[in-house]
Amino acid sequence: MKILLAEDEPSLGLIVKESLESRDFQVEWSENGEEALVKYKNFKPDILVLDVMMPKKDGFSLARQIRKLDQRTPIIFLTAKSQTKDVVEGFELGGNDYLKKPFSMEELIVRIQELILRRERKSAEEQIEIGAYLFNYPKQRLQYKNEEQMLTHREAEVLMSLAISPNEVVDRSTMLSEIWGNDDFFNARSMDVFITKLRKKLAKDSNIEILNVRGFGYKLVC
Repeated sequence: MKILLAEDEPSLGLIVKESLESRDFQVEWSENGEEALVKYKNFKPDILVLDVMMPKKDGFSLARQIRKLDQRTPIIFLTAKSQTKDVVEGFELGGNDYLKKPFSMEELIVRIQELILRRERKSAEEQIEIGAYLFNYPKQRLQYKNEEQMLTHREAEVLMSLAISPNEVVDRSTMLSEIWGNDDFFNARSMDVFITKLRKKLAKDSNIEILNVRGFGYKLVC
């Protein structure tokens, strides 16, 4: 499994690289965003681990460029930022997960392994009917009649969790743990933002609702 690491702090970058290599990952490390973009094109990684604050090109700008070329390779952001808007921005750009600094190597490795397993588990799901919509999870595409909308990685993850159990309550804590890594208040606020976005994208079929079942979770009614 190949990992592209972009981290401008030399000591942290070296520790992460050596720790991942000790677990049999193949790692390419860049200390700025421009170099990371070049290595991405040549290395063709399976996972991207990107620091948000980097010289020459920050992690968000790098992710934005990569997502124009590649919608599927998972991205984990490393960030010292803790504002909800910053984390939401990362997810909207196509991020799959984030770790707040300082973090433990064991936690990073667990997050990487979870993303790999999640991608393998869901890649077999080609298309799911949601009311009058057709949802293609691997391609992160939502189609209504002849109109198509592209979803971000996080929108696709949330919609998949709801779509595989239509008309049933999906536990909020379970969704947060599976998609965000833990169910703290900070992540719950972020998930609410994506639920609101999905409601808007599914609004053309009046028979579809995403209900907030207070105290339990969400239900996709269709």
